Amino acid sequence: MRPSKEKINNSPFARWTVLIIVATAMMMGYFVNDVMSPLETLLELPKEQGGLGWTPSDYGFFSGAGSFINVFLLMLFFSGLILDRMGIRFTGTLACSLMALGTLIKYYAVTAEFGNEPIAFLDYQLPASAVWASLGFAIFGVGYEMTGISVSKAMVRWFTGHELALAMGIQLAMARLGTAAALSISAPIARHYTLSMPLLISLAFLIIGLLAFLVFCIMDRKLDANRASISSSSSCADRATEEGEEFHWGDILVTLRNPGFWLITLFCVLFYSAVSPFLKFSTKLMVMKYGVDPDIAGFFSSIAPFGTILMTPLFGLIYDRYGKGVTLVITGALMLTAVHFGFSLPMHSSTIAIALMVTLSIGYSLAPAALWPCVPKIIPLKCLGTAYSMIFFIQNFGRAVIPMCVGRANETDPTYTTSMLIFGFTALGAAVTAIAMLVIDKKKNYGLQLPNIKK
Repeated sequence: MRPSKEKINNSPFARWTVLIIVATAMMMGYFVNDVMSPLETLLELPKEQGGLGWTPSDYGFFSGAGSFINVFLLMLFFSGLILDRMGIRFTGTLACSLMALGTLIKYYAVTAEFGNEPIAFLDYQLPASAVWASLGFAIFGVGYEMTGISVSKAMVRWFTGHELALAMGIQLAMARLGTAAALSISAPIARHYTLSMPLLISLAFLIIGLLAFLVFCIMDRKLDANRASISSSSSCADRATEEGEEFHWGDILVTLRNPGFWLITLFCVLFYSAVSPFLKFSTKLMVMKYGVDPDIAGFFSSIAPFGTILMTPLFGLIYDRYGKGVTLVITGALMLTAVHFGFSLPMHSSTIAIALMVTLSIGYSLAPAALWPCVPKIIPLKCLGTAYSMIFFIQNFGRAVIPMCVGRANETDPTYTTSMLIFGFTALGAAVTAIAMLVIDKKKNYGLQLPNIKK
C-alpha cells in the first residue's frame, strides 16, 4: 500500500475532530476552575449550617492559590520547557492528570473533618479546610495552565495554513461553555445535595477530559507517522516550517527582545486579571448588591461565558477574513473597562446588572478571539511553545494577586465599589496597552491588522 502524500491535517474532518477532542479536555478544566466560584456564600456559612466557616479573605486566598505554584515556583515557565522537550502528547497527558489530582485534594478539603485551630500562612490565619483546598487548587492550577499551552500549541500544529483564528475561537468558546456551566449549576447542586457534590462531578468530568486527550494522542501520533511517510524533501520542508520547535536557550532571548511579545503579555496580565477573578466574585456580587436569589445568581454570572460561546468563533472568523485584529482587541478592552466602572456605580437594578454582563460577554469575546491568533504573527514558530508558557506564566501574577486584593477590599467595603474600581482600572490599563500594540504593529509591520486567510 502506497503511503499517502497528503498530510492528515489537510483533511478538514481530521483537524476539526482534533479540535473538538482537545477542546473537550480544556472545557472540562475550565468547568473545574470555576466550579467553586458560586459557592462563596455557602463556604462562608458556619459548619452547623453546612458550610466551612470561611471568611472573604479565606476565599480570596483560595481563589488566588490556583496560580501559586505556577508563579512562585516558576512551574508554568518549566511547563513550557517540558512542552518543548517532551512534546504535546506527554505534556497534555501529564496536565490532565494533575488537574484530576488537585481536584481530588479539593474534594478531601470539603469532606474531611478538621479541627477549629487556624493555620498560619504568611500573614493569613486559615482554617485547615482552606489550606487543603488551596493546595489542591494550586496543583490543579499547574495542570490547568499546562493544558492551556499544550492545546494552544496543538491548534497551531494542526491548523497552521488553515482556519487558525476560527479554530482558536471555537476552542475558547468551548472553554467558556465549561465556565458558564460551572457558574450556572454549581450552587444549585450544592444547595440541593452537599457542598462536595460539585467537586465530585468535577472529578468525573476531568477523567472524561483525560480520556479525550488520550484519543488526541493517537491521532497526533498518526500525524507524525503520516509526515514521516511523505517524500524526504517534503518532510524536510514541513519540519522546517511546522515542526522546527526543538528548544534552544537562545529562543528565550529571541522572544524577550520582541517588543510585541511584551505588549501582548502585559495585555494578557491586565485583561484576564479584570475578567477571571471578577467571575469568581460575581455570584456574590449579584446576591449582595443586586438582590438576586442565590439559586439563580450563578446564571447572571454565566451570561458572560455563555455569550462568548457564539461570539468568539464569530469574531475569530471576522479576523480570519477581514483583519483588524488589534482594533478588535482595543474595543474589547474598552467595553470591559466600561462594565467594571458601571458595576462600581450606586445602582442596584438587576436589569442593569444583566445589561452590564451582556456587554462584558461581548468584550470578553472580542479581545481573546483576535489576541491569540496574533501571537504566531509576532513570535517565530520554533519559539511559540516557550512564548506561550512565558505569557501564561507572567499572566498568573495578576491572577494570583488581584483575587487577594479584592477579597480584602470586600471585607472593608461590602458595597463592592472598591473592588469594582480595582477591576475597572486594571481593564483600562489593558486598553492603553492594546493601543500601544497598534502603534508597534505599524512600526514593526507584524501584520496584526491583516486577515489570516490569504486571498
